Amino acid sequence: MTELWDAYDNTFNKIKDMTLVRGEPLPEGVYHLVCDIVVKHTDGSYLLMQRDFRKHLGGMWELTAGGSALLGEEPLDCAVRELKEETGVAAANLQEIGRVVHDTHHSLYVEYLCVTDCRKDSITLQDGETADYKWVDRNTLLAMDAHELASDRIMEFISRFESAIL
Repeated sequence: MTELWDAYDNTFNKIKDMTLVRGEPLPEGVYHLVCDIVVKHTDGSYLLMQRDFRKHLGGMWELTAGGSALLGEEPLDCAVRELKEETGVAAANLQEIGRVVHDTHHSLYVEYLCVTDCRKDSITLQDGETADYKWVDRNTLLAMDAHELASDRIMEFISRFESAIL
């Protein structure tokens, strides 16, 4: 099934009458929307999701659940959907903690924090997306490096939003 996205400019405004198709090149100056969610337990630990081994950067750990917003989907709706799909966590109160423009990948990121008191053993995995999960404390998270975390963008994310998430 073809995944369709809304087109955006670099200031997070939708471009009217333009639809993007996942996998097709994006025109210069056109972006698609991605939502990332950090899951923090009320006990202070953080949920890390291991990328499916068949994916790019497979086996590495992600601090965030998330993905691209579908056509007509608002950022918060995307975040709630992606969080549920990738972790099983149903969150009604996500807090937006920032926005980032990633020119190289024509992506606009809306970053959220989810504080939850879910049962720690209730996390579900999404076939083809995630292989495992673990909860880590703040010190363990900050000690992780690029050999464990899935991308430099996640390291930048931690640095940029540390005061909001830690």
